[in-house]
Amino acid sequence: MMTVNDLMTVIPYTVTPGTSLRQVIELMKTEGCRQLPVLEGGKLMGIVTDRDVRLVMNSPMVLHGHWQNEELLDTVSADSCMTANPMTVSPETPAYRAAKMLSLYKFGALPVVDDELLVGIITVTDFLDHFAARQSKTVIDNLQ
Repeated sequence: MMTVNDLMTVIPYTVTPGTSLRQVIELMKTEGCRQLPVLEGGKLMGIVTDRDVRLVMNSPMVLHGHWQNEELLDTVSADSCMTANPMTVSPETPAYRAAKMLSLYKFGALPVVDDELLVGIITVTDFLDHFAARQSKTVIDNLQ
């Protein structure tokens, strides 16, 4: 049976609770990721997503001018916009269960934790990459 360990991204990029929104955005852009686990002292505290970032920058609850965006980027930190204590899976979790969780809760990713340590992240993209690879292999096999 395929497990999360077979598909997950090992040792994902992470941030700390005090990481500024500007740094979060820069890391997401440069590394091409949409979710960043938030670690403090090696312990998973939360996860910040591109959606969390958009909500802070475009919040109808915080009326601000575009000129104030620069200040928000430097004063808002990961811990103020992250999802605290996110749902997690273990490396041994069956892959289909993780996929079901992602679908059911409309998450883009789940941190993978083993003995309270972050060991990876499983994303919708990991599942899509796996599916695409299997499909293209099937097509190639059928052509031969």
